[in-house]
Amino acid sequence: MNAELPVLKAKDFESDQDVRWCPGCGDYSILAQMKKVLAEIGARQESTVFISGIGCSSRFPYYMNTYGMHSIHGRAPAFATGLKTTRPDLDVWVITGDGDALSIGGNHLMHVIRRNLDINIVLFNNSIYGLTKGQYSPTSKVGAVTKSTPRGSIDHPLNPLQVALAAEGTFVARSVDSSIKHLMATLKRASQHRGTSFVEVYQNCNVFNDGAWDYAKAKATKDQTTVVLEHGKPLVFDGGTKGIRLNGFMPEVVEIGGDVSESDLLVHDEKATEPHLANILSRMRHPQFPEPIGVFRAIERTTYNDGVNEQVADARGEQGEGDLAKMYTSGDTWTVA
Repeated sequence: MNAELPVLKAKDFESDQDVRWCPGCGDYSILAQMKKVLAEIGARQESTVFISGIGCSSRFPYYMNTYGMHSIHGRAPAFATGLKTTRPDLDVWVITGDGDALSIGGNHLMHVIRRNLDINIVLFNNSIYGLTKGQYSPTSKVGAVTKSTPRGSIDHPLNPLQVALAAEGTFVARSVDSSIKHLMATLKRASQHRGTSFVEVYQNCNVFNDGAWDYAKAKATKDQTTVVLEHGKPLVFDGGTKGIRLNGFMPEVVEIGGDVSESDLLVHDEKATEPHLANILSRMRHPQFPEPIGVFRAIERTTYNDGVNEQVADARGEQGEGDLAKMYTSGDTWTVA
């Protein structure tokens, strides 16, 4: 008879490594919520793997008492693809940043999302290169003054959610490092999704880009500058006084009351087959609009790892298990004297 497995707590997922992020970094909050989520969903240390690339966020595997890989810059999705395909029983998380994922790793990110590998990707977005000391990143705003753009960035920034949606992501979401309950709920939803879950987290770099997300984090402003997405519910914000409605294909902010009621507002549908609504929401940016946080899209599609392993099973059924030694000595071979 098998012994009953112990119930793990958040502290059980804490490694013995000193956390080497700058004091006050938003990464600490994401790390803390991840541990809580793993305990809540009943994750096991021996079947959970964190894979990262290069950057401040990519120290993450060292701080988790699970299996982990600190891999190559931008290539964490490639490592995750090999691992999840050969070991579909493992719970695989990719931890990355806006530079690691969207610059050198942009190609890898795009393809792992379109393939719908059954993994969870968490992108820490601080709109700066923190580990290499303050250069502008693919998500830095036009005009951002950094060490590598002393006169201001002239690059148009990438929107991580639009990248994921363009790659036909089956689960696309956004949260904020300091919104603890919302971040936990979002990570939990991601862990339950079968397929690639992509979560962007607004994360503050208090050394090189402090305050970049203050409008979405500060208690005094976040109710006016963010709108929480809930499936099947109208988009209401600012204490229920304002909402979002569509004027053709264009969203607009309206005051609720008088001629406008909640029935006139845009109702969120995260399960829509076509990503049109999610795309519209992903383009809503402060200060013109409140920025949506929550799950933009959550649909079902066959996973890459299931498809590969079904083909392997079919091949074995037709041709048997195979013989590696026989394969090496079959076909066109020759001997070098």
